[in-house]
Amino acid sequence: MPDDLLERLRSRLADEGREATFAHGLLAVQIPREALLDTVKLLKDGFGFDLFLDVTAVDWPGRDPRFDVVYHLYSTRDHVRVRLKTAVSGTDPVVDTLVPLFGAAAYMERECHDMLGIRFRGNDDLRPILLYEGFEGHPLRKDYPKGREQPLVRYRE
Repeated sequence: MPDDLLERLRSRLADEGREATFAHGLLAVQIPREALLDTVKLLKDGFGFDLFLDVTAVDWPGRDPRFDVVYHLYSTRDHVRVRLKTAVSGTDPVVDTLVPLFGAAAYMERECHDMLGIRFRGNDDLRPILLYEGFEGHPLRKDYPKGREQPLVRYRE
């Protein structure tokens, strides 16, 4: 990692409640939900994080806000990753979509919605991508019943 990159990012992200630290071998940035798009635009345009790697979420059922939505970006110029985390409530798990910035986010957001129930405002195609139509619930939530049976789906010919 370029020596001054972390310090440059820390100084730029210090406003609006964003905090940048170095953890587990990569830069980790905690941001408020409202600052997600602006932060990703800054990282993409201002710091060269031009590759969207993934989006997922972590379920903390005993905590409020319940979910951390986690993004990973990569700079092909500097060969460094960054992790973004933003907290969302269990009652309204909604964040803005990153599809306008990274087209590949469309499918990854569908997976996160499918498995954890996070909604992405602005992504109009959140159909199931891993589970079948009619699957009830979100299997990666920690309160999902382990022995739950799903409704049978008619075989399509």
